[in-house]
Amino acid sequence: MNDWTKLIIEPENNIRSAMQLMDEMRSKLLIVCKNNKFISVLSIGDIQRAILSNHSLEEEINSILRNQIIIAYENDNEEEVRSLMLKHRIEAMPIVDVEDNVVDVLFWSEIFSERKERIVNNLPNIPVVIMAGGKGTRLKPITNIIPKPLIPLGEKPVLERIIDSFNEVGVKNFHLTVNYKQDMIRSYFASQPKRDYSINYFEENKPLGTAGSLHLLKGKLKETFFVTNCDILIQDDYSEILKYHKSNGNELTAVSAVKHFKIPYGTLEFGENGVLEKLKEKPEYNFFINAGMYILEPHLLDEIPENEFFHITTLMEKIMERKGKVGIFPVSEGSWMDIGQWDEYNKTSKKLGYEGINL
Repeated sequence: MNDWTKLIIEPENNIRSAMQLMDEMRSKLLIVCKNNKFISVLSIGDIQRAILSNHSLEEEINSILRNQIIIAYENDNEEEVRSLMLKHRIEAMPIVDVEDNVVDVLFWSEIFSERKERIVNNLPNIPVVIMAGGKGTRLKPITNIIPKPLIPLGEKPVLERIIDSFNEVGVKNFHLTVNYKQDMIRSYFASQPKRDYSINYFEENKPLGTAGSLHLLKGKLKETFFVTNCDILIQDDYSEILKYHKSNGNELTAVSAVKHFKIPYGTLEFGENGVLEKLKEKPEYNFFINAGMYILEPHLLDEIPENEFFHITTLMEKIMERKGKVGIFPVSEGSWMDIGQWDEYNKTSKKLGYEGINL
């Protein structure tokens, strides 16, 4: 990030606009300034904690800023600044002058180029279940030939990219539920060079919905585990999702992406006999959508019926009906990428720097 000035945001901006800037700049951290005077830094973690504390996305970021921020001054010794960043694992270090004007920002990725010194929040070797048995009907005609999990994103299929995203933070144990064209999936991974993770396959004998095939893992998983659809990518800190799940005492945690919608028309609200009660000019709305990634406690496998069509949303409802705890972990709109239909696939391909597929 050479032009750090593009990461500057003023404290009067709202949380939603901060998330949008993070997505646009592909950064998880912003520099908060007023008239170039340093005020604080804002991380995606700050925003996630604010949302979980019921802050509105329309609130000013000024209301959620941390007071204690480590900074450096322009006359500080460079080696001392480097040591400070190492000690506190600081991703971005603002450099200010004696009048608190920001003169530079040092980024971990630029100061410490060695891979071994990167900030990586490792997961324990937690199991990851990938639901890879669907027919991918929205991606026809290509899914008439290859299964959806093997549709390429660049030089790798989306399934391998999902596995890589977990493997990079320490996961070695993957479980795939498969059905449609499963031989092609098995053959692809069998033909790959030696890897440092294992894949176990569990075969559905018929389509079982978004959670029905989890009954195949009863007795196989004894610990907390991730579940993810095979047509989404989440670019966020998985260890933070797990930390939230554990600290909140959830039985199930669903990752939720913020979606912002603008209505390009004036809207009318009316009551009895068509009497106008309220009008809004081009309103905007925020929603938290189901992103297709979850963390589950192993006892939930006992609540999934055997060999029956069963959605994970039904499992959520069952948990809530018996007063169990289902949590939501928010991620930004740009952190969630979908390949489940062609327009979203092409958007994701373009975002990652690959060519899409024109049909």
